[in-house]
Amino acid sequence: MKLLKNLTLFLLTCILTTSLVAQSNVKSFSFKKGEILDILLLTTKSDTNKDFDKYKKTVFPVGLEKTYKPLPGFGIKETTQGNIQPTSFILGKWNDLKNREQFIAEIEEKVPDFHIQRRNIWSLFNLTYYEMPKDISFKIDRSKYNVATSYWKKDAASFKKFTELWLKKSTVKGGKKILQLTDGKSPVGYYHNPDLLVITQWESKSAFDAFYKENLKMNHKGVLHVNQFVLN
Repeated sequence: MKLLKNLTLFLLTCILTTSLVAQSNVKSFSFKKGEILDILLLTTKSDTNKDFDKYKKTVFPVGLEKTYKPLPGFGIKETTQGNIQPTSFILGKWNDLKNREQFIAEIEEKVPDFHIQRRNIWSLFNLTYYEMPKDISFKIDRSKYNVATSYWKKDAASFKKFTELWLKKSTVKGGKKILQLTDGKSPVGYYHNPDLLVITQWESKSAFDAFYKENLKMNHKGVLHVNQFVLN
């Protein structure tokens, strides 16, 4: 009887542990209409702990006053397309566009060395922010193979056909669309504003690679530029 009790307790512990690990792998995000999603592509310089401590003490309070909320971020495992190689894919939230843009307009007055601080810490700092057109929720499961793809258009009609086919091929090959964003904005000095950003989830690297090979063969006539990153 005691052995059975211990075995039951062990099994329950295993189930609970497995469940907690699974939950820790899944990051959930929720936005109301009008809220702002920041997406930052960063590469942090080495030996910048002191600089970042100063940044947290001087810049963060201004952001928090303007309703900024940090969200779970992701490392970047690999750049698969494009000309930049950031190491971090960072997300943030603001209550509304007014607060987001007031921060940009007022930060130098409150923190005169704001841009210098950023340059001291990051060798790459690209920012796009999006106003949510409706309530939106999404989850990113770290245990899956997640890919963020950004496209810029050269010709509107050709680009529309390309992206529609891209999304269709992605779905057929097993890609799950987690998030699709358009109509972003970028502040001066940190410009990175794609016409389309899509995060897709794949069961494995091999599943994504099968789509990737087809993607490269597509007609890119309407595409001006692309960046693509595998998230950790």
